[in-house]
Amino acid sequence: MTGHQGFGVIERTSWRKRAARLFGQWGVFFRGFVEEPRMVGSIIPSSRFTIRKMLAPVDWERCEVFVEYGPGVGTFCQPVLDRLRRDGTLIVIDTNPLYIDYLKKHFTDSRFHAVHGSAADVVDIVEAHGHDGADYVLSGLPFSTLPDGVGPAIAKSTYDVIRPGGAFLVYQFSAKAREFMARHFKRIDSGFEFWNVLPCQLFWGWKDRED
Repeated sequence: MTGHQGFGVIERTSWRKRAARLFGQWGVFFRGFVEEPRMVGSIIPSSRFTIRKMLAPVDWERCEVFVEYGPGVGTFCQPVLDRLRRDGTLIVIDTNPLYIDYLKKHFTDSRFHAVHGSAADVVDIVEAHGHDGADYVLSGLPFSTLPDGVGPAIAKSTYDVIRPGGAFLVYQFSAKAREFMARHFKRIDSGFEFWNVLPCQLFWGWKDRED
């Protein structure tokens, strides 16, 4: 086998691995959507534009604990880990064991913890990991389609777990989440990201230090 032929084989093998990983990820994401459509915000993962804009206001130097609800196949996980302090903690919570199993296999960073459970139990989950609160909580959960009572419970628990100076980061296709947030967060910044499928509403509910 010549050098050029060897390079071609390696290139094709690498491409196949990347393709298998990509389609495997999409397959898991789509299966999770089919199993629990009311708990998954979108059939397509968020765009890099949404990720960048959503995470922009985070003060990463002071962020010790970052929590995400409904991580799916981890679209936000690596971007968060790339920005998070070396001594920080990322806790992701999902009700679908399919997603949790996938995430545990694909993220080996010691700062990463995937939990099968409800976002409404975030206070207990964070405490179980040795922390008295979280600095930021990110959510892509579809508040408009969650079962009755779940949205308000999640909003309250989130406010309770966030430390003063932190924020609840929410991206949605509708403004329904803002209604639940406004019951607890006095200051809510809003944004919009067109380059996403579908275009989405962005909200940052701040827990000011005097609250």
